[in-house]
Amino acid sequence: MVQSSSFPFELLHADTKTKARRGRLRLPHGNVETPAFMPVGTQGTVKGLTIDQVEKTGAHILLGNTYHLSLRPGSELIAQQGGLHRFMGWDKPILTDSGGFQIFSLGDMNKVTEDGATFRSHLNGAKIHLRPEDSIRIQEELGSDIAMVLDHVIALPASDEAALDASDRSVRWARRCKESAKRSDQAKFAIVQGGLNADLRIQCAEQLIQIGFDGYAVGGLSVGEPPPEMYRILDIVCPVLPTDQPRYLMGVGRPIDLVEGIARGIDMFDCVMPTRNGRNALAFTANGPLRMRNQVHARDEKPIEEDCPCIACDRSRAYIRHLFQADEMLGPMLLSIHNLTFYQRLMQWARQAIEEDRFEAFLLEQRSKLEPTQESD
Repeated sequence: MVQSSSFPFELLHADTKTKARRGRLRLPHGNVETPAFMPVGTQGTVKGLTIDQVEKTGAHILLGNTYHLSLRPGSELIAQQGGLHRFMGWDKPILTDSGGFQIFSLGDMNKVTEDGATFRSHLNGAKIHLRPEDSIRIQEELGSDIAMVLDHVIALPASDEAALDASDRSVRWARRCKESAKRSDQAKFAIVQGGLNADLRIQCAEQLIQIGFDGYAVGGLSVGEPPPEMYRILDIVCPVLPTDQPRYLMGVGRPIDLVEGIARGIDMFDCVMPTRNGRNALAFTANGPLRMRNQVHARDEKPIEEDCPCIACDRSRAYIRHLFQADEMLGPMLLSIHNLTFYQRLMQWARQAIEEDRFEAFLLEQRSKLEPTQESD
């Protein structure tokens, strides 16, 4: 088994009653304190927000997307502009997704072969062929701190035959990604596939570990399966992964799922949920969600959350509701800021609970708060 020490992951503390971990990942553009949530900046921006606003939410790593940035403005242009960090004005770490999920999401427009995936651009219908080597080349041109290998994502539930085919191809593509990589200053994370089959997940993880990567992600979840099935797969996969390297659960973003993932040993998360819901008038809080268009908030002088330091909570719930009712763009911006701030606070609370060996109690508390049967008051 070959492991890299170029991007050290320091395990600072392990919770005594759960599998939750407190760590620190050292990357070229800074350290990532884990557990960590990555806001999604698919096209070089977290939708609707400035970089300064994103930074003030407490984020210290962002996610960009290979597929979207390769289409526009193009990875070569971004490289000429000094790389993605300089292009978007963000001087902290960036992780770039490989494009594998976009291949999956364009399922009616793609064809996957051993060489790669052929599909149509969602912009103009142009034919695109993306190979593992292409994905890595694009990510190296973008200059991200972490590049994800190209994987084969399938919908769930899936047959064992389909899951085996996709997971085996993901391993072969991962090897090709590693062999084609040229940059020594960019971490490479592999992605464990295998559907909902425990044996396939373990087999895929073990094969990827034998190849050797800087971190390991659990992919192909939150694509149709119920949450208990996702938790079951995490219970199976996380114990197989190296303890001295980061573990990343891809595309999972309900607050309760983040906490449940941490309890099972996950270190990193990403999702569009906080900003997408913010644009649609839903605010996340420590006591559950608030639907800010509801009439109950029309005269409410309280902030969205009493102890929240974000700029949205400098205003009343009545004002936030008014912005949405008036179709003012400030409403989605403020709720996006609030939701991202809440997610970063949730990670901070989780890190502190792990350090103090009380994560089990924290988990039970979050289960009671984050999945209410109705909107919180």
